[in-house]
Order: sequence, then structure tokens, then C-alpha cells
Amino acid sequence: MDKKLDKLLYLSSKFTASTESDDSIYIEGYASTVDRDRQGDVIPMKAWNEGLHNYLKNPIILAYHNHQMPIGKMVEHKVTDQGLWIRAQIPAEIGDIYKLIKKGILSAFSVGFRVRDADYDNTTETFLVKELELHEISVVSIPANQNTLFSLAKAFDSAAEFDLFKQQFAPKESAKKLDTPKAAKSTTNEEWDMDPKELEKLLADAAAKAAEQTAKAVLEAQTKAAEDAKRKLAEEDALQAKIKAAVSAVTPQAPVVQTVDTGAERLLADVEKRLEDQAQEHRSAIENLEASIREKAKELEQLQSKSGEIEALQRSRMQFSEPKESDIAYADKEKAVLLAKIMRRGLSDTKFGKTILEKAATFGGAFRLPHERWEEEVSTTIQNDMRRQLVVTPVVRSIAMAQPVMKIPVNPDTVTEATWVAGSSFGTSASSGVQRTHSISEITLSAQKLATKEFIAFEEDEDSILPILPLVRDAMARRMAKTLDKAMLLGNGSGAASGSGQVQSLLKGLGSYDPIGGAPNVTMSIGGAAKFTVAKSMEARKALGAWGLNPSELVLFVSTQAYYELLEDTNFLTVDKVGPLATILTGQVGSVGNTPVLVSASFDAAAAGNAAAVFVNPTNFLVGTHRGMRVDSDDIVADQTSILVASMRIGMTQLSTVDGDGVVAVRYVA
Repeated sequence: MDKKLDKLLYLSSKFTASTESDDSIYIEGYASTVDRDRQGDVIPMKAWNEGLHNYLKNPIILAYHNHQMPIGKMVEHKVTDQGLWIRAQIPAEIGDIYKLIKKGILSAFSVGFRVRDADYDNTTETFLVKELELHEISVVSIPANQNTLFSLAKAFDSAAEFDLFKQQFAPKESAKKLDTPKAAKSTTNEEWDMDPKELEKLLADAAAKAAEQTAKAVLEAQTKAAEDAKRKLAEEDALQAKIKAAVSAVTPQAPVVQTVDTGAERLLADVEKRLEDQAQEHRSAIENLEASIREKAKELEQLQSKSGEIEALQRSRMQFSEPKESDIAYADKEKAVLLAKIMRRGLSDTKFGKTILEKAATFGGAFRLPHERWEEEVSTTIQNDMRRQLVVTPVVRSIAMAQPVMKIPVNPDTVTEATWVAGSSFGTSASSGVQRTHSISEITLSAQKLATKEFIAFEEDEDSILPILPLVRDAMARRMAKTLDKAMLLGNGSGAASGSGQVQSLLKGLGSYDPIGGAPNVTMSIGGAAKFTVAKSMEARKALGAWGLNPSELVLFVSTQAYYELLEDTNFLTVDKVGPLATILTGQVGSVGNTPVLVSASFDAAAAGNAAAVFVNPTNFLVGTHRGMRVDSDDIVADQTSILVASMRIGMTQLSTVDGDGVVAVRYVA
């Protein structure tokens, strides 16, 4: 077939209301079963397994198949050997629909889907839907049939349209049998819906076809009338000629000087006048008919041209759809959210926000309002951009914190050896070895708040703020990343002014777990010929003790100065030499003994007590995130400014001190 009929189909089923909580009601039931319906249509279990992918990205529940009436969301689903079962949450905030569901007035699911592939058996008139795409699930008042018995035929306006649909999926040898339209099987007392856009297109096509047929009929009728008029006029001319001949035959020839009219001459003059008047009337009628024919022919030509355009569009298989939220670029969403926060307005109350919302018509696109979704998306994206700039933080294992302070149980293994049992002890109490008693303890992981802010004067209008929003956003993300990375590496954990070799931070960084102030494990002389080398890194790894046995578990952080000094060491393998063994870490510049080397700008300059490198086993540390990045705003009326604040809550702790701290800092000494 040259063109494929792509149609949105609906089938319905009863649901039941279950428990209520938090002012919400939950409804559940089979949206589709695998039963063969009255018309022989079947949707097997596999079709639902593979047809839910796009719908699960946004499992919204609608009312009456109206995209402008979201009423809830699907919270659970499963595909069983009986069909597609769903459970949906309907909040009380939707109002009248909620009440109708509670009272059992609205008691049916209706599923809208498109058939992507199917087999049609012309002999048994059975449709086996092999592949479909679920578009939406609605709550409706009247189920199409009991036990979700559906009929594809009822979704079509005519038998011819249904046969066109069936020919797509019927085998070639049986498709010819469908050429003769037959009445589509349908039940007329069941409720079904149709895509308004498709209905509008079908009506427009029908109207164009009817207009074309009407114009042709009018043109044919007028052409026939003109031909009849010409034929009648010719007959009258012939009659007039006969009359003249007859009169001439019976009238004697008069002398030329005769001046008195005879009765025959008067009769002839009267007949000629009447015939001339009738001929003139016929000529006028013919001229009017010819003008009308020319006008109708022009209209018919325009209709044929329009019909050709429609057919060309159908042949090109162009698809038209309503604008949707996905058409909006993320950069525009981010500008709209940040602009609304800075100006302390709603998303649709700024000129820019209103423009993009109207462009995509998203006011009713989902149950949550756009600003709620977009704010979450913007905060997540800014946080991800900040994380991409981090060097130290990503190497440490991270967990989510349910509360700002978490107690984590640990079992410190102070006795690392079991007991050898001699044969003479077999069968005695000594046969099970020396008794060991576990001493369960706990460590505390506390989340600290990190924040930054920007000020924008009230005098700035919307048009002047828009161009600088990306700069403000990038500056805030970069500032948060730089501060967090430095704290994770060298933070003193007290929040007070930093001492030698540390930075002021509420987080205690990796390097600060190695002794400071006393004799360092590994030292570097300041200036002179002393340089950070591969040998010096091996000395630091040796100081790790048992924590340094597995090089693939370790990470070596170096300052920019130490990195350039490593480049002069022929034993140092840069990333281009490591090849496929290189790990994908931000800031990695090479490898030492199969351990990735990462360069960080968070180290301080070479001075007594400051670190040149930090060798760490990240498995002995844990990062907890209590709250990701969020962006808030407020007005400071006294200063006539708006404040934009980005903040997050994060913490880090050491897990064990058995066999050392799991970290060694290489420090400069005078």
C-alpha cells in the first residue's frame, strides 16, 4: 500500500477504588486483558511489555482523553498473563473529578494507543496486535465493554476506512479480498473517543471532496442547459424561416408603388418581432450561462489545485502535531526559571517566560505546573555542571542522607587472625579456636551547608538581565565547585581561620587526616633541586601501609607544580602512554604504578607545612549528600537589590583508623 493509516485507538475497562491517604484516592484495574473480544481482536501480553516505554517517561492520568485535563499519575503497573494492570493516584485537589470517582460515577479506564504492527486473518476476521505504543490512560464514565472486550472496528468512521487499515496488516494474498467494502463491525451503544485533529482532517477532506463533486455536477448541468438553449434557438430560427417561406408563397406580388399593408404582411411582421424578442432572451440566457460556467470552472480549478496540495502532503507523509514542552530548549527553560526567581515573579509573569509557555502550550501538559518541573530540572543541571568541574569529590563513594546527621554502624576488626587448632585439641572446647568478641561502634556523618549568592539591582529590567543570566549561573556553579573541591582536599573541619597546610572549611578534607604540625610521613624540601618524582610517590604509597597494597584502589592528587615536576621524570606515564588502562576521571593526567594521577588547583603554593601531593585510598572515606543543589531568591528592599542564592548540604567522614588513616600527604619542610 502507498500510504499507511496511522490512527489513535481506544479501549476501556472498569476499575475499582482502593485505599485513600493524604487526601488522595487510589484506583486500580486491568487497562487491557488478553481475552479475545467479540470482534476477534486480541492484544497479547508481549505487546504491552514493549509498548509502555515512552508512556512511562511521564505516566500521567487524564480525564476523558483531554490533554488539558491531567488528574493524577500512574504509581504502579504490571503486565501479567491476564493483561496490563495499573494503579493510579488521584489527588483531592482536582475537585469535581475526584468526587465523581469517589462516588463511582467515573469508574472506567480508557487506554489510547497506536497499532504499530499486527496480523489480520481475513478468514477468521481476527486482529492480533503484535506491537503498539501507549499514548495515554484516561478516566471515563462508560466502559466500552465488560472485561475490557474491545473492538478496533468501532474506532473508524466507515467500513472503507477500516478496510484500508486492515489491508496494512493482512497478508498480500488475502488483502485483495478486502477491496470490496463491507460494514465495519461495531456496537453503537458504547462510548468511544477520537483524536480531534484526525476528526478535523477527515471532515476537511470530506468537505473538499463534496465541494468538488458539487462543482462538477453544477458545471455539467449548466453546460447541458446552454446546449439545450442553443438547440432550441436553432429550431426557432428554422421555424421562422419556414414561416417566411409560407407567407411568401401565399402573398401575391404587389407593384412597387403599393403603399397599403396587407393582412399577411402584418402577420409576418408580428411573427418576426416575437421571434426576434425570443431570440434576444435566449441569447441573454446563454451569455449568463456561459459566464456562470466560466466562474464555476475557475472554482473547480481552484478545488482541484487544493486537492492536489492535500494529496501531495499525504504522499510526503508529513506529520503535524501540537507544540509540546519538549520543543523548548533547555537554555530557554533555565533563563525563564532564573529570571523569574531574580524578579520575584511567577514563571508566566515575565515577558520571556510567558512567550515560551505560550509557544509550547504547556499550561495543562502535566499535573505539576511547569515552574515546579523546570525549577527541579534547572537545579539538577546546575549541580551536574558543578560536579563536572570537581576533581577530588567524585573519587569518594557517595550516599544519600535522609537527615542532616547520620549514625553509621561499623565493626572495627582489631583482631585480624583466626586460630590454628592442633589435632590434640579436636573434640574439645579449643577445637573452635580462640573466642573473639565483636565491638560494634558507630561513626557520625554530618552534612554541612555550602552556599553562594549574587546580587542584582532593582534598576535592571528584564531585557538587560537576560543576557547576563548564563554568566551569573556559570559563576555560581564554578564558585561552588572550587570551594567544595578545596574543602574535600584540604579542609580543616572547624570553620575557623585555617592554619598551616589547611583551608577554612566545615568539612575535614582528605589531606587533613594525615598528621599536621608533627613530623610528616613524607616530606619535600622547599626550593633547590628537590622535586616531586615517581620515587617520592612510591614513598608516599609505602607510608599508606596496608591501605596501599592494591594500586588500582588508590588515587594520587598532585599540585600543578608537582605535576610539572613529574613530567620531567621519565618513569611517569602520561595519559597518552597509559592507553586503555587510563581511568575516566576529571583532572587525570597520567598514571604511576597503575594508580591514576589527578592534578588539582586546590593546593596552596610551596611553603612549609603545605601539601605538594595527597595519596589516598578512597574506600576508607564516605561522602553523604543530604540535599543537592537548589537555587532560591529574595528581595533586599533596603538595598534595592534582588539576591540569588545557590546552596547544597554535603558531608564527608573517615570510616576506619585500623592500619592507618588510608591517606598520606607529602608536605613541604623548610
